[in-house]
Amino acid sequence: MLRIKNINTFYGKAQALKNVSLHLAQGEIVTLIGANGAGKTTLLNSLSGVVPPRSGEILFQNVPIHALLPHQIVRLGISQVAEGRQVFKPFSVDDNLELGAYLSRKFLGGKDKARQKKEFVYHLFPQLHERKNQLAGTLSGGQQQMLAIGRALMAEPKLLLLDEPSMGLAPMIVQEIFRVIAALSRENKTTILLVEQNAKAALKLAHRGYVLENGRMILEGSAAELLENKDVQRAYLGKDKKEIWER
Repeated sequence: MLRIKNINTFYGKAQALKNVSLHLAQGEIVTLIGANGAGKTTLLNSLSGVVPPRSGEILFQNVPIHALLPHQIVRLGISQVAEGRQVFKPFSVDDNLELGAYLSRKFLGGKDKARQKKEFVYHLFPQLHERKNQLAGTLSGGQQQMLAIGRALMAEPKLLLLDEPSMGLAPMIVQEIFRVIAALSRENKTTILLVEQNAKAALKLAHRGYVLENGRMILEGSAAELLENKDVQRAYLGKDKKEIWER
């Protein structure tokens, strides 16, 4: 579904990604792990057109997208849930979902399609349905994360980019978020690229993984292989790390 070939991304003169390549098959959950500043968010932003690569190639379903604008990439079927949730706080839960449904209304089947997607989101996250008229800014952090994911799903993505969905959340909420991520892959065949601070939890959820270090891809393999890799264990899976998945 997705193939990235040797992309190089810069912020001004500072190079953030250096000849990075990866691929995802349909329905896979692939996780990207690495230290803070390794370039994980930059990779997602390059995929979504927010920070386009200066060179290299990104193919989505064999269509080059590295020169497209963000709204064009969303229309093709890629949605990103940014780090920090970034919901529209002055608007209600329902209004946030409606904003996410813009493409559904205009290009993907009209109001009926948008209504179906909203029902789907409320089925995934019953807490949001209970609070559909509540202002997004008054939700808990976990509920805001649910809303951010739900808003992204309103565009009916084929590929979902998730940036640190567990950050700052209680273990029980993290388990709920991860349950939904697994269900989206298993039941809806949504392909997911997951950036996650909790490397052990992410690898237990994912099919495959990549390790990014200082803007370079240094390792890839199945989730099981990376969990057993001594270097990965030492750098990212130490016993001092929070093991939310197992709680």
